[in-house]
Amino acid sequence: MVRKNPRGDLPVIHESAYVDKTAIICGKVFIQENVFIGPYAVIRADEVKPDGEMDPIIIGAHSNIQDGVVIHSKAGGLVRIGEYTSIAHRSIVHGPCVVGNRVFIGFNSVLFNCTVHDGCVVRHNCVIDGCELPTGFYVPSTTKVNYNTDLSTIPKVSAEASDFSEDVVRANIELVQGYKKLSNEF
Repeated sequence: MVRKNPRGDLPVIHESAYVDKTAIICGKVFIQENVFIGPYAVIRADEVKPDGEMDPIIIGAHSNIQDGVVIHSKAGGLVRIGEYTSIAHRSIVHGPCVVGNRVFIGFNSVLFNCTVHDGCVVRHNCVIDGCELPTGFYVPSTTKVNYNTDLSTIPKVSAEASDFSEDVVRANIELVQGYKKLSNEF
């Protein structure tokens, strides 16, 4: 379901993107080319800053927002998801938040008020809160990273983890094409 927010902003969705019919896309949201938005995802840009303005939620080209993901932002802050990035099932991205290019965010992870730079892999059930995760870091499952975390304890992404992330992106780009073909049959 695509709908306006109370301010009247309507999502802009590239014609090559696939948005599942059960997903909710609301307000000042920009979805770029070849993006996959899975079942029951919610992307909602409806809160405003004190001056009545808001920054958008932007989903970069060739990225995938999987089943049950929630993306929202406090007080109209920016949320930007980079290109070729995967946000896995039931994760929450709550802005203000910037997620770089070629990032993998694992199942049930929570990102809030943070920046996750290019090439990072955040595995399942992690919390990234109020901090900046530099390029190419690997966050093991169930890890919490915040402004007090000693980043020297967090490893760099291995070739194996990077390959896994790329495989997820490839699979979801194929899903975009497959579901777009199916939608023409009904």
